[in-house]
Amino acid sequence: MMKQKLIAASLVLLLAVPFLFGGCGGGDKGGEGFAIYLTKTNIPPASMLMLSHLETANLPFLYGGDIVSYDWSTHIIELTQGAFNRINHMIVPTSGTSFIVCVDKNPIYWGAFWTPSSSQSFDGVVIMAGNAPMNVQGVTNLIQIKLGYPGGSFYSGNDPRSNPVIKTALEKAGKLK
Repeated sequence: MMKQKLIAASLVLLLAVPFLFGGCGGGDKGGEGFAIYLTKTNIPPASMLMLSHLETANLPFLYGGDIVSYDWSTHIIELTQGAFNRINHMIVPTSGTSFIVCVDKNPIYWGAFWTPSSSQSFDGVVIMAGNAPMNVQGVTNLIQIKLGYPGGSFYSGNDPRSNPVIKTALEKAGKLK
C-alpha cells in the first residue's frame, strides 16, 4: 500500500512540474496581459479535467491586440475583424477544441471552442466558433465566453470568468467596458 502511494505521489509531482514552470507559452515573462491559447497537442475537452498540467501552443490564439473591448458584465468580447474571422473559420469537432485563458502567460482557467452543430452537451466554459456570429446593436464581430453548452443549465461549479486577475489585466490594457 505504501509503495502505491509513493508511486501515485511521484506521478502527481512529475505531471505538476511542467505546469508550475511552464505556464501559458513557456513561463511568466509578464507583459502579455489577457490571452487565449490553444493546447499544444489539441487535448480534447473531455480529457482536460484529468490533467494536472496543460501545455499551450507557443503563441496565443487571441491576445490583447485582437480585442477591441471586453464587456465584463456579459463576457462579450468585440474582436478585430481578423481575429473574428480566425474564430469563425475554425474547424471545430463536435466534441470541441480546448483553450486556456492566461494572464501574463499564467493559466487562469480552461474551456473549449464549441460548434453550434454539436449535439453533445458540455459542462465547461465555451466560446462558439465556426460560423456562429453574434450581432448586438449592429456589431457583428463579437464572441461571448459562456458557461455550458447548449446553455448555462449544463454548467456546474464556480464561474472562473470573473477572476479579478483577468479584470485587472483588461483594465490595464484599456479593453474593459
